Amino acid sequence: MESTSATTAQNKENIVFLGIGGNLGDRIANLQSAVKLIGERIGKVEKISSVYLSEPWGFKHAKYFTNIVAKVRTYLSAEETLSTALQIEAELKRTRSGHGYEGRTMDIDILFFNDEIIDTEKLIVPHPLICQRLFVLLPMQEIEPDFVHPLNGKTMQTLVKNCPDNGKIRKISSK
Repeated sequence: MESTSATTAQNKENIVFLGIGGNLGDRIANLQSAVKLIGERIGKVEKISSVYLSEPWGFKHAKYFTNIVAKVRTYLSAEETLSTALQIEAELKRTRSGHGYEGRTMDIDILFFNDEIIDTEKLIVPHPLICQRLFVLLPMQEIEPDFVHPLNGKTMQTLVKNCPDNGKIRKISSK
């Protein structure tokens, strides 16, 4: 299913939820830098969750991830938001080997874009694995507990309760 949101008009204000995390380098400083750059280049950061520490998901690595979710008000389209997020990742020394999950300094994922369903070659929103990842659901629930997933109609609270993820995760700082 193709979406028209990739060509959202510049004058339309959008709400985007971004999952932000990493496990290499100075993880907290990287999160702070990412939020600063997101505020400068994507839009107004309205809410930021606490920082969560979680074991790597989908692969083994010695270093745990720090994760947050940010709610951002933007005039960018979903594809422009993605492009800008990828530029920010690169600035924060994200490298991609193309070999699946691996350690990284920064990862910025579009979790939700308004209540839109986007399925293009470059972007799938809502993020297809969000319901399986506590490291995204817990911070998302913290800032928007009643937000409804546009595909399954469930709130973040319900998704957290039903999440199959049993990885280690804990809140390490408040907002």
